[in-house]
Amino acid sequence: MWGQKRKQKELEKRQEYNNPTKEMPILKKQTVKELIAPAGVDVSNIDHIEIISNMKRYARTFFVSTLPRMATFPELFRDMYMFGDTNTSIYINPIPESKSQNELNRVINELETERIVAADRGNINRQSTITQKRFETEQLRDEIAAGFNKLYEASVITTLFAYSLQELDKMTRLLSTEMSKSLVGIKTAWAMQEEAFKSNLPLMENKIGKTHVFDRRSMGTVFPFTSSEVGHETGVPIGFNKQTGLPILFDNFHPSLTNYNMVIFAKSGAGKSVTMKTLISRSYTLMGIESLALDAEGEYSIVAESLGGINVVLSPNSKTIINLFDIEIETVKDEITGRERSVINVENKVEDVTQALVTMAKGSTRSQEVNELTKQIIAETVYEEYQAKGINSNPASLYETKDNVKDINLLGRQKKLMPTIGSWYKRLEAKAKVNENPDYKFHYSYLLKVMKQYIREFDGQMAYFDGQSTFELLEGAPFINLDISQLEERFARPLAQQILLSWIWEKYVKKNSEDREKAKKKRVLVDEAWMLLPYTEAVDFLNTMARRARKRNVSLAIISQRFQDFYEKQEAQAVLTSSDTKLFLAQDKSEIEYLKEVFKLSEGEANFLITCFRGEGILKVGQDTAIIQIQPTQKEFEFVETNLNNMVKQRKKQEM
Repeated sequence: MWGQKRKQKELEKRQEYNNPTKEMPILKKQTVKELIAPAGVDVSNIDHIEIISNMKRYARTFFVSTLPRMATFPELFRDMYMFGDTNTSIYINPIPESKSQNELNRVINELETERIVAADRGNINRQSTITQKRFETEQLRDEIAAGFNKLYEASVITTLFAYSLQELDKMTRLLSTEMSKSLVGIKTAWAMQEEAFKSNLPLMENKIGKTHVFDRRSMGTVFPFTSSEVGHETGVPIGFNKQTGLPILFDNFHPSLTNYNMVIFAKSGAGKSVTMKTLISRSYTLMGIESLALDAEGEYSIVAESLGGINVVLSPNSKTIINLFDIEIETVKDEITGRERSVINVENKVEDVTQALVTMAKGSTRSQEVNELTKQIIAETVYEEYQAKGINSNPASLYETKDNVKDINLLGRQKKLMPTIGSWYKRLEAKAKVNENPDYKFHYSYLLKVMKQYIREFDGQMAYFDGQSTFELLEGAPFINLDISQLEERFARPLAQQILLSWIWEKYVKKNSEDREKAKKKRVLVDEAWMLLPYTEAVDFLNTMARRARKRNVSLAIISQRFQDFYEKQEAQAVLTSSDTKLFLAQDKSEIEYLKEVFKLSEGEANFLITCFRGEGILKVGQDTAIIQIQPTQKEFEFVETNLNNMVKQRKKQEM
């Protein structure tokens, strides 16, 4: 009988399979729950669970076991909320006033009993502690009775995820250590991992019931939402806080900042240049901060004109020459005695010039022919150039001697002519002729061929760095703009950025004293910094400048529209870590995921950056964050506007 039934069922299944009009079981429409559910969850372990899907994940759920006596907002659970791949749930249940009054009265009676026992035993310290606790409990009871306070029961549950059990154990120890800094104790939901994990799902069901009692003030400390008032008491207004409507005052050189550098990332047209021009003009007018811009797009010349500054155009047709070999005296402060002394750091300068020449030698194709031997030949020849001029660590070696008499007074003395790329090339030729080392032969030959394009004697198409500098950077100029927008974008412009950064360091940054009370406040702006990133030597110098700028009371401002390039270039990460101020304006969708990962942006912040309007963004100053609206005044728009259509409209209005 059972055999006949089994055969009947098999026959029905075959007919169902062969019937094309009947819906196949595999084609049955799945529910949302079936689509998002993992393939399986293993809850057999007592201290973690395994989530089985395309990539197996491990999860461990904790509950908060101990809390500090005093809680501060928003520090109580900040480390838990911001800690890696975690989910946190908080169940809050108000306690009725009648129940809370009875419980507090019971606690007061118990404390009074303990106080009497301590007094009978003569334990004065214990008696004093209990008296204080009773006073606080009575105060809380009276506040609740008057309606000024309320008690809550709360359960805090968090789940930590990892892709391996070893990583999960490591992150567990790290999370426990981080939470202990704020005196918060967490415990693994041992033997209750399944119930605890379910409690941390969006099902509104607390299955473990590990609760703590909070009053209204302490309950507010568990929420992660803050409306941060970014800004300083001193500074310039750069915009408005869109959450509070209050103006944001920003001081690039405030003592609370660990460094003075800043980065601005945004897509084209989001308002990067307008923001920087507004900051430059206001900071000079209100705070006397001098600025220098390395202008890759030719956008800052009008600011130089408006502020009475200097505008220098570097192009294949201009007569402007900037000598890579220029070296200046710098003032350093002895860390022990506090005294200042003047020195010349030839070794650092040789390294800077060598890096620039290596970039030149590699060219736009970033040739692999250039290696450590090539760099060694370049460095030796550069050092010999300075040696031939008699330039050493003594500041007097930069000046001509008077009738062969050493004069320590440098006033009125004529400065020596500096080495040039042309003189370096001639020295390279001479060394190549007498070279007998077969390992060096190829490298000499390669350098003599590729470096001709930078030499004026050979009418090189990129010879605008060969020769003595034709101008000096004037001290006290409110704004200096070095315009390189007319150079070829693929290689000549990034090369000019690197060489000019080295030159700016010598002529502009090093003139500042290391004594901050004496040093001026200066800003160096690098526009479209992403152009530098393909060239390793250029990135190295940018990183070095970012680290050393604060010592000279200088702020390095990096502006770029391609954050992904910084993310993928490991060597460029130091620029981000050396910048305490970060401004994100409207972002392209392709960039936002990288920003989220590096700067730990929330989903809400990321979505805002995709949809926000021009001039809106997120400003991060140290640990503080605010949503900012940057809006120059009507008068400022006359020289900060970069949209060509708007500029034409403004000119027509002025002509009418």
